[in-house]
Amino acid sequence: MADNANQFTQLLHDWSGGDQAALDQLVPIVNGELRKLAASFMNRERPGHTLQPTALVNEAYMRLVQQDQPEWQSKAHFMAVAAQYMRQILVDHARKRRAEKRGGGEQAVTLDNVNAFLTGRPVELLDLDEALTELSAFDARKGRVVEMHFFGGMSQEEVAVSLGVHVNTVARELRLSRAWLKTRLAEPEKKI
Repeated sequence: MADNANQFTQLLHDWSGGDQAALDQLVPIVNGELRKLAASFMNRERPGHTLQPTALVNEAYMRLVQQDQPEWQSKAHFMAVAAQYMRQILVDHARKRRAEKRGGGEQAVTLDNVNAFLTGRPVELLDLDEALTELSAFDARKGRVVEMHFFGGMSQEEVAVSLGVHVNTVARELRLSRAWLKTRLAEPEKKI
């Protein structure tokens, strides 16, 4: 497992250095990793979602390779960025669907990992995105921890390595973030 991560990281570094052969070797590996990540995302979406996992993988891949000479630190860093892109793609898709319905109520999204610490009403993707944006505004690291762990499927250890902090810090940040998100998402809608 560690050898695969090291090989992945080495190929990322070689690609960042301009080695196109490294990119050719990396593509099948990245495709497999992105498919796992997309499957994780799409399994949490409502049945009949109009965005297909392959489209999610393709869009995320295009965003990842279109970066000018990315400086990838590790496989964990790469997967964290991929998770962020996939979250953005899903949120953009949800916003587009909402706009098409002219503000109609989009279907609830059940995010198993997130709903595990929430009670009450189902969480909608746009509500969750808004809450994560608010969390990140006053504590960027907590926002990244939640995004990498719940959306990126990264273990606490992988998040710790990616952020350069101790695993206990990640565990504490997750506990605090869960409590904050639970409170924030349970708030009744504010009247305008």
